[in-house]
Amino acid sequence: MNAVERHSKIIEIVLERGRITILDICQMFNVSEMTARRDLNALDRQGLLRRVHGGAVANLGRSYEPPFQMRATKSQEAKAAIGRKAAELVYDGDSIALDVGTTTLEIVRGLKGKRNLTILTNCLQIANLVVDVLSLETEARLIVAGGIVRPRELSMIGALPERVYQEFHVDKAFIGIAGISVGDGLTEYNIEDSQVKKILLRSAREKIVVADSSKFGVTAFASVAPLNAVDKIVTDPGAPVEMVRQIRKMGVEVIYAA
Repeated sequence: MNAVERHSKIIEIVLERGRITILDICQMFNVSEMTARRDLNALDRQGLLRRVHGGAVANLGRSYEPPFQMRATKSQEAKAAIGRKAAELVYDGDSIALDVGTTTLEIVRGLKGKRNLTILTNCLQIANLVVDVLSLETEARLIVAGGIVRPRELSMIGALPERVYQEFHVDKAFIGIAGISVGDGLTEYNIEDSQVKKILLRSAREKIVVADSSKFGVTAFASVAPLNAVDKIVTDPGAPVEMVRQIRKMGVEVIYAA
């Protein structure tokens, strides 16, 4: 396990338990005390946790957004499965919007072999993967919304991507999300990203949320939409059963990725 993956797991443990000790890190990751202290000091400098004697405690609010690369190392198998299942909903000739996110990124890999797609995105990570994976001659026409690039996240925000999304009416929009709650609906860490998602939900013919089970029961900082604003949610079988039942009662189809 490299340092980025280890840091991601440390943050995950701190979020779940509220704290972590130097001894915990040494035992879990088979590293020295010096490495464990170095990890915690680095995460403390980034504001991702608060260093205390013997370990660290949580220091995160609802507006905290883990960096893209750190999120990409979490629930990798579930996200890959969700991406493949979501890609099955795309047909030859579809126009689709791929919202920023580590799960929407995985959809691209499942589109290989489909033909005559139009793909609209405001995420440079996704645009780069489309170029790498798909043939721009036969499989996809790629449209990248301009705007201000968010550091580390590499999503486009601001008036320009909002205006671009208002100009297009795609067949399907695949939305990444920070939190799914029966009471609070769909929520996001960042206000600017939430604005882009709102426009996508208004303009797309079919709205599909892709999110692993860790997003269920979570409320992030900025509201995006009520749950019944979307048509489908693609997730993994770990999603809480009772919450899925409530969501289905709202008329939203929940699809499990095997």
